[in-house]
Order: sequence, then structure tokens, then C-alpha cells
Amino acid sequence: MRIATYNIEWFANLFDEENQLVLDDSWSSRRDVTKGQQAAAVAHVLRSMDADAILVVEAPDQNGKRSTVAALEDFAAHFELRTSDAIIGFSNDTQQELALLYDPHVLKTRHDPKSSLDAPRFDQELGIDLDVDERSDTVRFSKPPLELAVTTKFGSEFRLIGAHLKSKAPHGARNRDEVMRISIANRRKQLAQAIWLRRRIVELLKNGDSLMVLGDLNDGPGLDEYEGLFGRSSVEIVMGEQGENCLTDPHARQALGPRLGARPTTSRFYLRHEGRYLQALLDYIMVSHDLAAKSPKWRIWHPFDDHDCWADEALRAALLDASDHFPVTLDIDL
Repeated sequence: MRIATYNIEWFANLFDEENQLVLDDSWSSRRDVTKGQQAAAVAHVLRSMDADAILVVEAPDQNGKRSTVAALEDFAAHFELRTSDAIIGFSNDTQQELALLYDPHVLKTRHDPKSSLDAPRFDQELGIDLDVDERSDTVRFSKPPLELAVTTKFGSEFRLIGAHLKSKAPHGARNRDEVMRISIANRRKQLAQAIWLRRRIVELLKNGDSLMVLGDLNDGPGLDEYEGLFGRSSVEIVMGEQGENCLTDPHARQALGPRLGARPTTSRFYLRHEGRYLQALLDYIMVSHDLAAKSPKWRIWHPFDDHDCWADEALRAALLDASDHFPVTLDIDL
């Protein structure tokens, strides 16, 4: 079985208000890529991956007029993808939903959010002291994680949590000091969300559940100067320390190792003011010990770092046109 996570940049902008695909020559939100080109590129990547389930990060939005599920299922039908069904959990107001696109002949899924005193349901609030002033701050997810109960066609069951943690840009800052103050406050909130997610993970693992946590954590070891200030990245918090309740992702572990040598990356952003690209490891598939014991295989579908992606010119071009992130897949016997 193949499970994937894929952040598809501004997927929502490829659909109109009736959830219909826009396949014309108007510009998408991708640099120098039309909507028709981006849609075709996304479909090519999904078809090439041939995953049984894809966590779509930045899925089409859900509101009074638009439907994430309808848009994704229309996309799958138009391009004749076998991942024909979609499911979401709690919607948000950022136009970037979390959804699972999956093959209904292989998997059955159910939105199954949990709640406890230490880790409330992800659409609720968490009280936590963010700045060590002995006063509780209220934290909410801007993009509530997607909690699913999944059953395979062979009867295996596992829990899946899809996440998109994000530290907001310092909007409204008027000078360098305000940029730093707002950035630090926003990073505190992101780390609080990571702690909240970690608490749910520990509860599920202590309950004996098989677990996958996947998505875009928008943070990683050594990614920026704020990690040094706070001591740990969101990735380290979510994954946990080595031990009974930690999760496994070899790319994350590699990034946590010595700073020398090449590191895996899953994203590529153009820095217009510098005229160059920045690459970073932002996307992960973390699994519990029992799933890691099944000898799964991870793969980053990077157009320049993965040999087969580089060798396939059509796939290479599609990966570059589709998004500023590249998919991560996990092959596992379930």
C-alpha cells in the first residue's frame, strides 16, 4: 500500500465557485504556470505516484459556496484517477484545507476526532502558557488537523492525522524590532500547536493504536534562527524523543543528524529578491513503532534528487509546474 502527502500550492485557485475545474490559459498562482498547465501537472504527478491515499495539503477551500470534497472528486473524475473519493475534517477560513483523496476499493475512512482534558478536539481551544509568565494563553489551530480512522480492504486498522502547522508572517510590522517581536509570538503559537498535536499522539500510542502523522509541518531542524531561541523545532516536538512513544521518519532523523553533508528536501521556493531558489525539508510521514517494524519505504519525489523523477522528463516538468512542494510517499504492507 502506498500513502502520500502532497502540498499542492493554491489548489483552490484551479476551481470556480461551482467547484468546477478551470482549465484555461489564465495564470494560476504558480509562477509562469497557467491554470490548465498546473491542473494537468498535478494530475500527472498523482497518476505517476499511484498512491492509494494522498493527504492533500492546501486542498480546495470549504465554505458556504465551495466544497472541498466536490472539487477534489470532480478533479479525480475529470482526470480519471482511481483515488476517486475525498474526505475532510474541520474546515478553516484560510482557503487551504486538509483532505484525504483515496481509493475507496482499498480504504475505508471515517472522520474520528478525539478529545481529552490535555488535548481537546482540534477545532476547540487549548490553554497553555506560551511565554512563561504563569498565565494561560488560548491557542487555536488556524488549520485544525485531520483525524481519521482508516480500515484497509484486508481489515487492518490505523489512525491517520494530517497536519499543516504554520507560523504566520509578521504582518503589520513597521520596523525590524516589530518583525522580531511578532515573529517570536507567532512561533510560540506554532510550537504550542505542535505540543497540542504531540499530546494527542501520545494518547493514541498509549492506547495501542497504529498511527501515521503526515503533512507539512512548515518547520524543521536548523530551518531558521528561532529554533535556537526555543531549543526545538515543531518536527522534534511532534516526532518525540527516542523512546516508547516516538514516531519514525528517516528524513527527519537524517536532518537531525550532523549538519555536514547533503540533506533531504521536499520543497523549492523562488527568492525573487535574491534571484535564487531555497530548498527545505517541510513534509513528513511519521509512523508508530509497530508500523515502522513492517519495513516501510519512504520516498521524496524530488525532480532533481530522485533518480527516476529526474530521468522521466514529463514527470520532472510536472513536479515543477504542479507545486512548490514535492510529494512524499510511504510504501507499507498493511
